[in-house]
Amino acid sequence: MIDLHSHLLPAVDDGSRTVAQSVKVMKEMAGHGVTDVCLTPHLRAGQLAGAPPRSHDDAFEALQAAAPPLPRLHRGAEVMLDRPLPVGGESLRRCTIGGSRSILVEFPRMVAYDTVTIALGRVVDAGLQPLLAHPERYTCCSPDAVARWRELGARMQVDATTLLFTQSRGQRARALVAAGLADILAADNHGDDRSIATGRKFLEAQDGAEQAELLTVLNPRAILNDQPLISVPPVEIRRSWMQKIRQLLEGGQ
Repeated sequence: MIDLHSHLLPAVDDGSRTVAQSVKVMKEMAGHGVTDVCLTPHLRAGQLAGAPPRSHDDAFEALQAAAPPLPRLHRGAEVMLDRPLPVGGESLRRCTIGGSRSILVEFPRMVAYDTVTIALGRVVDAGLQPLLAHPERYTCCSPDAVARWRELGARMQVDATTLLFTQSRGQRARALVAAGLADILAADNHGDDRSIATGRKFLEAQDGAEQAELLTVLNPRAILNDQPLISVPPVEIRRSWMQKIRQLLEGGQ
């Protein structure tokens, strides 16, 4: 599996605090079958006009020196689009996923639909492919909204563990995957136990092995290689399975 959203660059944001913590998580990822992980520390759009933070380079060098053979490390950023991107597409390549034309972006949680639509369109106009991180977090997210954003050229990254949530975020995540509107899954690991394997196992339990392979292997690899993504077929998420999850979360039998 290939995980393109993580906060394992140590001591640069709200993710992993130390190299040792990141290495521990990486070894656990490898044990779950993760072969590649992209380091995507938080940045704001206004920061992209200047040189990349030296602290990020120092942290990467330290992590790379101690990292296990797998998962392989790729660099990127999770860019908060709190303002328009300040520079052209080529200048942004240092913040894209593994140097590809895909850039991981996010918004404040209460963002309006029109704001997202306009901002994603501007990223596309800059010659990049916006990969919207965890669209299920945004209250304006719906299958119709996501279909429109994908028409603009954006792609969707659903958090793998959110598929098991019983709250509104989980309902939105499952609705996107069920409708075939998610393009990849990722863990959004912050130095903790969140795993892309959680989402893969969930889909396999829904008889969605084909969707799981596309969302966790084939499409993430296509992003790294700057190749077209494959459309993910809809999958039926059975209500009985969700009842089992709810019982487990509530301590039922």
